[in-house]
Amino acid sequence: MVLYLQSLLSLLNLAFGGDGRHRLALQAVSCLQQLCILLRSRLNFHRDPSFSSTEQGTASQNSSMSYCQEARGPPRSQNPSPGSSSPRPSVIGRTVQRPRGDGQDWDAASSSGNSTQANANSRIPLRSPLDVGHIDLPDIENEDTLELQMKQLSLPQFCVSILENAIPLLRTGSRRVTMEVLELLVEDAFLIGDAISENVWEDDSLFALELKEKLLTVLGLLGETILYHNTNTSTEQPEIMLVHHRMAFISISLFTVRLLQILLPVEKGDKNLSELVELADEALTSLPYHQHFPLLRECICICSDLWKSADANSLLQAEGQKVLLRLLSHPLLNIKTEAYHCCLEVVKDCLGIHNVAKPVSSICHGVHFLLHPKVLYEICTFGLQEDKNEVNSTAKAILIHLLQGRLVMAVLTWNKFIEALYPVIPVLQGYADTKDTLGNCILNLSETTSDKGEGILPRTTRLRAALRLLFSKKQLVRSMALKHLTFHILNEEGANLKRPHLHGSVLSNVSNLFITERAIELKLDDKTESIFKGETVEKLYDILTSEAVDLVLRKSAAEQLVIILEDTKMHGIVKKLGVIEKILAYLNECIHVDGKLMESLVLPCLTLLRKLVYADPVVRLSLAQQSSLLLLLFRVSLIFQDDHAVLTETTVLLCLLLFDEVARTETWADGVTINDTGLPAFSLPVAVVRRYHLPVRITAHHVVSPNTVVVPLSSECLTMKPVSDMLKMAWNLSWYHGIENLLQLINYEKEAEIFLDSLKLSSEDILILKITHINYGLQDCLNSMIQAVSHRDVRAALTRLSFYILNDRLALKCSSGSCGTTLKSFVWQKAINRFLQVLPASVEDEKLLVDVLRFLNKLLKEQRSSLESDHLKWILKSLLKNKPKSLLGLLVRSESQVREEIDEIQTAVRQQLDKELIRLFNTLLFCSVSVTDREGLELAGSFRTELALKLLQCLRLTDAPHFYGLPSLERTLRGMVHVTALPGWSTYSAAVEPVTICKKYLAGLLEVISSFYVEWGGNAMSFMGKGVTKSTVLCLLHLSHEMMAQAKDTDWISLWSLPYDNSEEQVASQLGLAWLVPLWVDRDPEVRFTALGIGSALTSLEIGCIALAESCQNISGGLWGTVINILLDQSECSMVRREAAFILQNLLVIPIPTEDMKDCIWQGPCVHDEESGLSQKGKPALKALLYHCQFYEHVNQMVKRCYLGCYMFDLNSSKEDNLIEKGGITDFDDSLNLWKAPSTQSRTSHSQSTSETMIRSVSPSLGSVTELQTIVPANSTSFIPETAVDRLIAQGQSDTTTTESPSQHGSPMSVTLSKQRAVVTPALLSAVCSLLHNLLVVTPEDTGIALQQAHLLTALSSLVSANLVERYLLELKAPLGHPHHIEPVKAQVLLLLQYLSSVSRLLKSCLLVDSQLVIQDELLKPLLGNTFTILAIRSKDGLDTELTSVLHETWVDFFSLLATLLWKSGQISFPAVTAAFANRCTAIIDTVYDCVHLSAAYPALYMASLQFLSVLLNEEGRRQLQDKQSICENPTISFLLDHVEGCQASVTQLTALIIQVCERKSSKDVLKEVATNALLSLLAVSKNAQKCALEVDLIDSCIENMKHINAQLNLDALKPGKAQKKKEDNLIKQLRCSMQLLRNCLFQNEECKMAAFKAHLVPVLHSLWPWFLIDDSSMQIALHMLCVYTANYPAGCSSLCWAGGGQLSLPSGRSAPGNSLMHNILKLASQVSNDNSPIQQVVFCLLSNLALSHDCKGIIQKSNFLQNFVSLSLPKGSNKNPGNVSTLWLKLLLNISFGEDGQQMIMKINGFLDQIMEMCNYKHKSSQHLALLILHNLCFSPTNKPKILANDKAIAVLSACLESDSCAVQRIGAASLWALLHNYQKAKVTLKNPSIRRRIDEAYSLVKRTTPQPEENELHAYHLKCLENIVQLLDS
Repeated sequence: MVLYLQSLLSLLNLAFGGDGRHRLALQAVSCLQQLCILLRSRLNFHRDPSFSSTEQGTASQNSSMSYCQEARGPPRSQNPSPGSSSPRPSVIGRTVQRPRGDGQDWDAASSSGNSTQANANSRIPLRSPLDVGHIDLPDIENEDTLELQMKQLSLPQFCVSILENAIPLLRTGSRRVTMEVLELLVEDAFLIGDAISENVWEDDSLFALELKEKLLTVLGLLGETILYHNTNTSTEQPEIMLVHHRMAFISISLFTVRLLQILLPVEKGDKNLSELVELADEALTSLPYHQHFPLLRECICICSDLWKSADANSLLQAEGQKVLLRLLSHPLLNIKTEAYHCCLEVVKDCLGIHNVAKPVSSICHGVHFLLHPKVLYEICTFGLQEDKNEVNSTAKAILIHLLQGRLVMAVLTWNKFIEALYPVIPVLQGYADTKDTLGNCILNLSETTSDKGEGILPRTTRLRAALRLLFSKKQLVRSMALKHLTFHILNEEGANLKRPHLHGSVLSNVSNLFITERAIELKLDDKTESIFKGETVEKLYDILTSEAVDLVLRKSAAEQLVIILEDTKMHGIVKKLGVIEKILAYLNECIHVDGKLMESLVLPCLTLLRKLVYADPVVRLSLAQQSSLLLLLFRVSLIFQDDHAVLTETTVLLCLLLFDEVARTETWADGVTINDTGLPAFSLPVAVVRRYHLPVRITAHHVVSPNTVVVPLSSECLTMKPVSDMLKMAWNLSWYHGIENLLQLINYEKEAEIFLDSLKLSSEDILILKITHINYGLQDCLNSMIQAVSHRDVRAALTRLSFYILNDRLALKCSSGSCGTTLKSFVWQKAINRFLQVLPASVEDEKLLVDVLRFLNKLLKEQRSSLESDHLKWILKSLLKNKPKSLLGLLVRSESQVREEIDEIQTAVRQQLDKELIRLFNTLLFCSVSVTDREGLELAGSFRTELALKLLQCLRLTDAPHFYGLPSLERTLRGMVHVTALPGWSTYSAAVEPVTICKKYLAGLLEVISSFYVEWGGNAMSFMGKGVTKSTVLCLLHLSHEMMAQAKDTDWISLWSLPYDNSEEQVASQLGLAWLVPLWVDRDPEVRFTALGIGSALTSLEIGCIALAESCQNISGGLWGTVINILLDQSECSMVRREAAFILQNLLVIPIPTEDMKDCIWQGPCVHDEESGLSQKGKPALKALLYHCQFYEHVNQMVKRCYLGCYMFDLNSSKEDNLIEKGGITDFDDSLNLWKAPSTQSRTSHSQSTSETMIRSVSPSLGSVTELQTIVPANSTSFIPETAVDRLIAQGQSDTTTTESPSQHGSPMSVTLSKQRAVVTPALLSAVCSLLHNLLVVTPEDTGIALQQAHLLTALSSLVSANLVERYLLELKAPLGHPHHIEPVKAQVLLLLQYLSSVSRLLKSCLLVDSQLVIQDELLKPLLGNTFTILAIRSKDGLDTELTSVLHETWVDFFSLLATLLWKSGQISFPAVTAAFANRCTAIIDTVYDCVHLSAAYPALYMASLQFLSVLLNEEGRRQLQDKQSICENPTISFLLDHVEGCQASVTQLTALIIQVCERKSSKDVLKEVATNALLSLLAVSKNAQKCALEVDLIDSCIENMKHINAQLNLDALKPGKAQKKKEDNLIKQLRCSMQLLRNCLFQNEECKMAAFKAHLVPVLHSLWPWFLIDDSSMQIALHMLCVYTANYPAGCSSLCWAGGGQLSLPSGRSAPGNSLMHNILKLASQVSNDNSPIQQVVFCLLSNLALSHDCKGIIQKSNFLQNFVSLSLPKGSNKNPGNVSTLWLKLLLNISFGEDGQQMIMKINGFLDQIMEMCNYKHKSSQHLALLILHNLCFSPTNKPKILANDKAIAVLSACLESDSCAVQRIGAASLWALLHNYQKAKVTLKNPSIRRRIDEAYSLVKRTTPQPEENELHAYHLKCLENIVQLLDS
């Protein structure tokens, strides 16, 4: 292979040669391009977890069930010779060894039929998997691994070799060569992205170093090539070459950018700060030109990072600080502004209020880079005084955040800030102000905040700051200074002994004390020679310091010294003499209370001191830090505030001392010292001079920042050609307002005469613009094609068009790019049309057509996902219009055309034409899927069928010239795969029936299988290539589905059977479907998967199951055993096992007999015991088979090993994320951090392999998505159990055959294979879930027990987290997602959603079988969380059609599962459901809303969502009825719907939509019934829903509907007949629905009741009453509604009493007897008073409500209805239950007894007391309490008291209550007795009876001693109060 690749690469050099040798180079380029594409495809295949398999070659464990008995014999020798071994065994086929034709065994046969002889003994023999333990590894395995690796060409090496060899070809000058080489490089770049990690640049291995060197060389080559094409656009070149160079320049540049993006890391994980700082510093030079502010922001972040750590490199910090200072002082305003803005953002981020809850120290360190004197000096000195507000406002904000940030800073950070602030305070105080935030913050610096002298700054610094404020130009600031100085003066040491005394007159003018009228100039003499002598100075000093000398002389000496000190050379003498100390001593004496005598010396002393301080910075620095000196000078200025000379000297001296910090220029700029400046001894920054009122005139420095950089003059740049060209282009584009206007100029030269010559565009420039501008360039190409007069012109235009398409691809604008979008707006069909309409007449025409088709294929490939429908229809019309002389006709050539292909070039051209035609047709088939309009669908269908027929003609296997034409055959089959993949592909032919087409296809494809596969024992002996095998089988799979749809009424399964031929090797019998079996064990997993898919399709019909089972009778294990073993084969890939699961699932659909029934066609599985000879069939055999293969244990292991990642390995995984450890792998092997497949070899015999322990997902975007649990050791389970464990063997084996286990063999190979385990995917588990569902249906009890024992349901339901699905969906929505990564992620989301659907369906089945399987906390809670998370995904948020469809299907299953869960076990599961619903209630309601909107498009989703909502709300209503008083832990559903802010609007929106659906749908529509049920439930539990119903007039609508129904019923009653009866039933159904809706609207809602009252509800019901009387169900609903309506609504109760149906227009109706709804209700109650029916219960409940209304009580009294009470028959014996009727009467009487009029009504009933007394004696709790409460209420009526007291039974009952076991009964008795005694003296006589009094006293005593429960405190207090009052009244 390496030699082959090297040969191809060497052929590329021929591109520079003549004599047509470049064509060979182009062929090599094309070959390499295809190789790159196929390599990437192969990589994707190996990355796909679904096809991950541990099978090596033909050693397939699952194939043990797929060979006939004759093929297996006794164990073979360890080293059999090739001649002694049999070929690959099979149930069918020949036994002659023949090679395959795909070149994998030895040289393949050529297309002409000639074959190369090869040594047959070189072939390695193939064996049965049962003998896998005996297979010796090939000799190659014994070679040195490293040596083999060194001989191989790795993928990175291959990719870089292509770059090295192909890039030079970009300078050949040939357009076609350049184009095709670029296309090769694009494919190579994509492969590089998969093969080479960004981390290659940091790898130090030898291999990586070599690769890096080559990559750098490649980049150099690209740079040279770009420069070559850019510099060759001169006038000397012809225009065609100029166009070529420009197009090549653009494309190569784009490719270089894309390659750099692939190879270079965008963001380095571990940043090398030293390199970054260096790069940032160098980047400052170019910043003014590109002004790329993200770079600036990154520089600021780097500076911030540098200073975060306390132990960071100080030199590195200094370098970073230089970068920062240069940015902050940049001369360009927008750069400076952005720099300040970035600093502010960092400060806000680190010191923002949002960080309060976070650990302070770790966050605030981010501002340390600003906390340096130099940085603060830059901000204060230059940022604050910047003229532009953008800068100074940002600088202010930074300082405010810092000054106010103490509370959010760590102590370290705050101290660092204050320390850095000291030298800058003089500048900062210039901005002190009382009117803004910053100014006040600055003023706070000098403030003393406590009596102890504490403040922000140290005491001396505060004093200096306060004094400095006295120099401010603002009066208010100077006034604040005095306040700040007060503390320092008052707390000075010895302040009481110093002058002056601080009274008002002294301090009144302090704010203006240092504001001098005229500034003095400081100047000293620094001549070379001095005129004074040292002796003179010493003498004068002696006089000054002598106390014996008179003060006048001392003053004179001092004044002379002042003159002498004008000479700076004398300063050193006086300083040595100690004059400074003496001066300070004299000044201290002066301010002493007794120091007035010294005042005369003050002025000269101050002058002396001022000159010394001015000239000597060292002296100035030492004196400036002495707070005593500063206070001394301040006191002197106060004492001499009226002496101008003294005050001036004092002020100047203080100025020198207070501004000393900022007078030192060397502090702020590197390399500047005192000696080398031309400045005087004392100089201040301009910012200080401007903002203070200084007493001296001095030279200012730092007019501009010392850190600023110098931007080169623009004139220097203009001399550079690139810059001048850019300026020229920008000038013209701006002048003409864009490139379009410029290109439209007719005479540019004339228009540009006014320009400078340097600004005029040359002809080359204009040509470059024409080429670069896509609209113009594309239109020019199309025009050239239309006007072309030669093939050469067309090819040139096509090549340019190809460049534009390639550029789009390189710029990642595939679907909506500029070229694609622009082409859509052009009429490009005109340019292409003639090539599609006119067939080629010569070889040259065919060559041109190949080029046209190649371009069209490129265009359609890039636009196939967004191809315009009109364009597609135009192409299809062109292909179908000129039959048979269309492009479709070119696929099938006549015999004469075939014979004419004698020329090699002609043959090659026609082969290429066939390739491009098939490629075009395949692309069109893909695009046609998106067509939706009628015309488009018809055209697409006709094209599919026509193409299918043409391809069928191409499938001519019997023609000798093409017998071995594998490329042609494979191409045809690939086209057939695309055609047959689309449903209904056979239905659009007018001449041929769909079934006929299908039959022809089946015959042709089976002929391929039988001729090239079956007869030669599978692909081990076949001539067919792997592509032919895969395509043929895939066509058959598609065909099976098409035949299933088109041949429903015919036996099409039999057509799939193959007969044996009549050769001597075979018996003349029907082969049937047994030809599928070898395909099931093919070495290619894709073939195995597809072949099993065919089995799955065939077994979807019962006849198919039977046929396949019969065909597999002679195979060991039969169909059942074979498929189960494939499913449970741990070494098999998931897709293959998945199809096996589907076959098993289908086999279980046919009813399996419970016992051996000989007359039954379908027996199910059959097993027998080889020892006992017993056989089992049907369900017992199924159970035995599952037990035998340990089915559920294996399924459990599948779940544990499920892999949830998109890829098996990350092609660019870092070293830390490699899938396997590096043990034993050389540095050479891992140097590029390439992919590593999971290991299948164990390190030692005692340790598990890495793949068994853990497999991590390393998806590039999601990182480790999931981890597989640790897998149990391989020796704990075996897929083929030993014979000793279970003697059952599958049917079909002979009695002498034993089931062997690989573990029985002792070779190391068997150990290895037993530990091999392939990855399990969610797709496989989805199929397993469906299989478990069918098993649950077939054997519910056994399957349920097995699921419970294996804990499978918990494992399955918790496997996929909804969060994972959400993360994948977020990745799909990411705008910059890698296009090659999007599809795998999308596919994974689809698989995960489908898995969740399968699990939910399985769980639903389990609920129906046994709900206990599901309602377990460890299963239910995570399941509900996942379920509601998935249901909360908004399908409208950027999901495509396919994803949305699958998501909706998942929702259907989830809603159905939840509804079933609540239906089957609502009481247990409802709290958990409520808790999970509460987390996402708003989103779930919104989802239901979306589902209701889909009622027409997706009725199943509509119904499932509303059914779930109904069941959920019904459970909530049930909870409210059962648990009214309880306080729930979690919020209730009602609370969520009505009180959660977001949910309220959603509920209102949903309610309105459901009401619309109910009103819009027909009453017969099942969808309306579902919506109505949901609406009823919603109204019952949600006040928001009721409010919405009221707002949309649902109540009025229902009442109007009831009126309409009443009229219609009355009208139809006059028309007898069955049809009328059916119509009447429908109307009654509508009536019930309206009343139920009304009932739930009115439930506990007074506003709704008022609306119903106003809408005349009662009159409508009154008019419908006759219909209610003949329909009990309607009557019950009406009475229910009236119960709800009248509850706590007096107006509604009264309306029932109105005559004439309650018409408001009849006020006299009240007096009309017997003409109200109330009368009708009483009549009904009288009729049902004893029948114990549902209507009886409802009508008494209604009467109980009405009994509270005065009007209704009046009618009840007049009707004599209550007399029925005494006629109740009560059971004998107090222990019996009086019955439901008695309870209903008691409730009614209790409500009547609440009013005094009612109490009198009751007492008027003859025999009432006797009846009630009897009921009081019953032990039944409910009846007794009700009866006692009625008696209790009667006791309150003064009229009734004598009657009750006269009734001994009543008194006995009430007194006996005091001794009851029930506290409630005791309270009733006590309250009743108290009521009798109250205001009724006669009662005392009766109650003073000794026995009654004894009971009262005992009860009173007992209650006083009782301590009640907390919840009964109030009742106990009332009980005690009753008894206390009884005792008092009796004792009075």
